[in-house]
Amino acid sequence: MKATDSDLSDWLLALPKVELHVHLEGSIQPRTLLRLARRRGVELPADDEEGLAEWFRFRDFEHFVDIYLTCSRCLRDPEDFQLIARDFIAEQARQNIFHSEVHFTIGTHLQNGCNGQEVREALWETVCEGEREHGVTVRWIPDIVRNISPRWADRTVEWALAGTDHGVVALGLAGIEKGFSVEPFREHFTAAAAAGLHCVAHAGEHDGPGSIRAVLELCRAERIGHGVRAIEDPDLVQELASRGIPVEVCPSSNVCLGVFEDLSQHTFDRLHRAGVAVSVHSDDPPLFSTTLTDEYRRLAETFGYRRSDLSRFARRALQHAFLEDAARRRAEARFDAVEE
Repeated sequence: MKATDSDLSDWLLALPKVELHVHLEGSIQPRTLLRLARRRGVELPADDEEGLAEWFRFRDFEHFVDIYLTCSRCLRDPEDFQLIARDFIAEQARQNIFHSEVHFTIGTHLQNGCNGQEVREALWETVCEGEREHGVTVRWIPDIVRNISPRWADRTVEWALAGTDHGVVALGLAGIEKGFSVEPFREHFTAAAAAGLHCVAHAGEHDGPGSIRAVLELCRAERIGHGVRAIEDPDLVQELASRGIPVEVCPSSNVCLGVFEDLSQHTFDRLHRAGVAVSVHSDDPPLFSTTLTDEYRRLAETFGYRRSDLSRFARRALQHAFLEDAARRRAEARFDAVEE
């Protein structure tokens, strides 16, 4: 049966899910931002949830950056990070997202004067608490930001390497693609890999296939965040497919940020049919008026995917998660228990 029946949303909510591309700072809900702003004396464009929800309605990329940086300015002390992490974990549990690998731009917070060690310990305490209370796991991917001074890339790698026993599983690369080379960060990723961390990178979103090739070569990226413009280079598509390189796709984010005019034009289905290992993610859910569950539903409605297709996408995210063997086997059992 096609996944267009009236109970699809309920089925998707119950489907075990893994999320590999979501940003902690971009997951702050308006109600939580209000609380943080009042706590830290940060002026917002509105002083109630309704007004903030309207402000969160995406207008353009500059508006997106403004919200993201405002959220970051409201995060100063360890308890602030614990608040947003608890909210995030509870929401993942509500959606049956039992494992998440979460991007976190620690460099921005270090620039803002936060104590990196205290933040790391506070986040790990909250992750352990969330696993006990909700049965979900969270691991961290601290991001280097391409368009910020390499000094903060150095600090990001230091934070990542010090956090391998506090849930850090990979080093990431984010920031503005166009006009900012990956070359200055080659050694950062080499150091991370030598210490046993995985490497992932945003690429092929606001820049073309060359951006993807650069992170594959210079960062040795094991997963590509977004990667949707790979379709512009058939040879690259074939390479991604033949090498089994995962592409983390965030459909609503790509539409909101102007990569595609609407979801019907999105390259997800073409990449999938070409054999690329695409999986589904939410990126910054409140900022794009979505959830991971919504992303699956929207893809089903747009491309006519069946429940078996959606379940396959969910399993693929698990396949490419940075999990140890025992945890992976337990996770696979969750899917095996679900009747399609």
